[in-house]
Amino acid sequence: MNFIRPEVRAALARWREAMAGATVTALGLWWALTSLGLIRWAGVALILIGAALAWAGAQRARFRGGHGGLGVVHVDERQVIYLAPVGGGFASLDSLVQVEVAPDLAGLPVWRFTSPGEVLTIPLNAEGTDALFEALSALPGVDMQAAIRATAGKPDKPVVIWQAPRIKLH
Repeated sequence: MNFIRPEVRAALARWREAMAGATVTALGLWWALTSLGLIRWAGVALILIGAALAWAGAQRARFRGGHGGLGVVHVDERQVIYLAPVGGGFASLDSLVQVEVAPDLAGLPVWRFTSPGEVLTIPLNAEGTDALFEALSALPGVDMQAAIRATAGKPDKPVVIWQAPRIKLH
């Protein structure tokens, strides 16, 4: 018997890392305030570790992953693979020029991974887009806050998440 509604269970699962970080922070705070000596310093260290875990968990939870959309996203060894009946493909993180969230022709938000001569378009609600969080974090200088804001709503114009640095020839 399940005593928790499925939507509440999904919300708890989405925020589980942030809640674990908050629990570690609370334990560290308790140790820091009620103990002496080495345990007090261990509590201070737990506060710092727990705060970092809570912040990272909140960022990951705010990054909206898709469910129920067309296709499946899989990330394997710096390759973003999109499997779909129409328009599937793959993009290597090493050859990317630009990553953006933009509206498609119907106005629905999509991920666009641009490589030289090729563009991989993935619907924002495709199954498995949660894996894009780790893939994008591997790119130097990625704007994760822009990604979180863009995935939270319906952008009316393209939002650039990452762009390859320009190489100056002179």
